[in-house]
Amino acid sequence: MSVKTIESGIVADAYVELLVDRGIEFLFANAGTDFAPLIESLAKFEAQGRQTPKPIIVPHENVAIHMALGHYLQSGRPQLVMVHVNVGTANAMCGLMNAWRGNLPVIFSSGRTPYSEEGGAPGGRSGEIHWPQEMRDQASMVREIVKWDYEVRNSQTIESAVDRAITLAMSEPKGPVYLTLPREVLAAPISNWSYSSPTRQRPASPPFPDLNAIDEAADMIAKAENPLIITASCGRDREDPAHLAALADLFAIPVTQRKPRYVALDSDHPMHLGYEPDAFLADADLVIVLDADVPWIPNKKAPRADAKVIHMAVDPLFTAYPMRGFPCDLAITGALSPSMAALTHALAVRLAGARDRVEARRKRLVERRAAQRDRWRAALEKARNDTPINPIWVTHCLNEAKGADDIVVKEGPITYEHLALKKPGTMFFTGAGGALGWGLGTALGMKAAQPDRRVICCVGDGAYMFGNPIPAHYVSKAENWPILTMVFNNAMWGAVKRNTHEVYPTGFASKSNREPLTYFNEHIAFDKAVETVGGYGETVSDPADVPKAIERALKVIDVEKRQALLNIVCRGV
Repeated sequence: MSVKTIESGIVADAYVELLVDRGIEFLFANAGTDFAPLIESLAKFEAQGRQTPKPIIVPHENVAIHMALGHYLQSGRPQLVMVHVNVGTANAMCGLMNAWRGNLPVIFSSGRTPYSEEGGAPGGRSGEIHWPQEMRDQASMVREIVKWDYEVRNSQTIESAVDRAITLAMSEPKGPVYLTLPREVLAAPISNWSYSSPTRQRPASPPFPDLNAIDEAADMIAKAENPLIITASCGRDREDPAHLAALADLFAIPVTQRKPRYVALDSDHPMHLGYEPDAFLADADLVIVLDADVPWIPNKKAPRADAKVIHMAVDPLFTAYPMRGFPCDLAITGALSPSMAALTHALAVRLAGARDRVEARRKRLVERRAAQRDRWRAALEKARNDTPINPIWVTHCLNEAKGADDIVVKEGPITYEHLALKKPGTMFFTGAGGALGWGLGTALGMKAAQPDRRVICCVGDGAYMFGNPIPAHYVSKAENWPILTMVFNNAMWGAVKRNTHEVYPTGFASKSNREPLTYFNEHIAFDKAVETVGGYGETVSDPADVPKAIERALKVIDVEKRQALLNIVCRGV
């Protein structure tokens, strides 16, 4: 460890130098009056040829925070977002909710309205907005959905604040943190300011499972006739799929994913049994829940009363959820990869006594899997020529066109069953907080982290509009990060319609041909939006045209290095 010193400058200089030293690569920002000292420092560093986090202008905060999340999901490194005081913070709340529920780290920061009167400290109040914009407790807006919040008060706390922000965000369960930076603090002068390089602060190691609990789980699995694995977030760690494959294969345990957020298991693996856990719950005498906050919907389908339930995750009880009452006969705290490795090891010594039961189950699952895949193929054949276009057909065409390393961001009705999900880190469904509009920003962040890989963002028409598309398309153009956006344009809120019918299956809304507050008045020409920044747009309404349209769009991003958007007129769901 060495000590570095800034002889003179302002606190913002120290902040920028610390960010570089701590490995922050990008600053995704939407600036305001509070940014003045930071902008001065960035300009100074640029003029002096010194390194800074790359500043990216993102004209909407929702796009900015999801870009940081997308970058982390590909790089494994947290990035910095800065927004304008309370109003910018409010605009980023949806992204914070998704980060909080998805356990995704981001260093989220904002300025704070100057509090010094005229003639006071450097950076004090200088405009009319500095009175009405001030809040008594700006961080109170986000306190329930961040791991930690702190307002930097002076130069003496800036190093500790940056280090604590990073280490807490990256310690399990990971998540967002909120750092507030008043303008007067950033503008304050410093002299002979020193800091440690490299830092002596590190994130906590991930929790390792209690081996007695692992043995108890192994005994339960070894005695079960029909164990079942349900997961949602397995695969966030790129090592997870290999460990899950070994565990499932050893004891012939079917793996089902409920609204999967990541690639948890190669879809060609013989124990991959699809995306409908409910179909297996009636037979299961043991359910192993691997990091799934909602493994089933109790009033629709639940395990039988005598079935045992094991929950495994870094936070298996999801303690941040106000209410969650799923049965739990055993809860094992631990990161999934070491937990699954330990469980596989414990099961290996029990295999001899259970081999006949395991192999009989394996044979049954081979037959059940084959029948399941036959149903998937039949659904595809039925959907092939549907008009309006069926999302199943679009998914199949995308699957035929994409490469094995291409990244697919799913915020639309593409169907998991018709998408080959093989490699870790190639599919993401990360709107864990239910805040729509995350897909475009997440896709751009992934492109920033992996500029040589294709990124394909599949969004519903409503999600596309929530995603602040013009700012997103601007960033794609400005930074030369071309992605393919596929908008599934069914001119409706599909989730609103489905849920209304579920609550009132024989009600007036179900009997109507056009439920209120559900349909858009007409199909929108989304392809024109991307053209505002020189991108390629195309509307597709004939199912026969889908394969060639995808081929043309991919050629645009590969050869012309321009972003592309397909406005796919499709059927409602």
